[in-house]
Amino acid sequence: MVVLNKIYTKTGDHGETALGNGCRVAKHSMRVTAYGTVDEVNATAGLARLHAEGETDAALARIQNDLFDLGADLCRPDMENDDKAEFTPLRMVDSQVARLESEIDTMNKVLEPLRSFILPGGSALSAHLHLCRTVSRRAERLTVELATMEHVNPAAVKYLNRLSDWFFVAARMANDSGRDDVLWTPGANR
Repeated sequence: MVVLNKIYTKTGDHGETALGNGCRVAKHSMRVTAYGTVDEVNATAGLARLHAEGETDAALARIQNDLFDLGADLCRPDMENDDKAEFTPLRMVDSQVARLESEIDTMNKVLEPLRSFILPGGSALSAHLHLCRTVSRRAERLTVELATMEHVNPAAVKYLNRLSDWFFVAARMANDSGRDDVLWTPGANR
């Protein structure tokens, strides 16, 4: 259980923050940038939930929880020493990726095949889900970049890759199962 008695600690006043293993790093480090962007994805998912109902809202709630798991995973860099840690670090697992894939497949069954690229928009929920998609793609790019410098849990990268796909398909569902998608017309304004 997490207990936050005091919100400000002043320990970051000089541009550093603590990782999950206690190491202090610059707030602009690649690892902090990666998990900070995952937090942005979570915030955009919260905005999308303002427009979601039923199963879409429940799925977004699961995703928000997963995103905290992902942030916990990314803020703890020392995977090779996980077995020596005081407590078992939280890591993303393949079953979280598989759940996203299953949900994507279920949603995709009712969608017509795409014949054009889609412009973000349509319904309010769809527009917010497209924002989630683009921020999750940025989080993925940053996490992949981090993985070129330090060890990153492969399931974390896979999760981010599937997540942006999930947001894309869910955005189409939010546009009356794709019938209200806003299609790109190449060269329309020349």
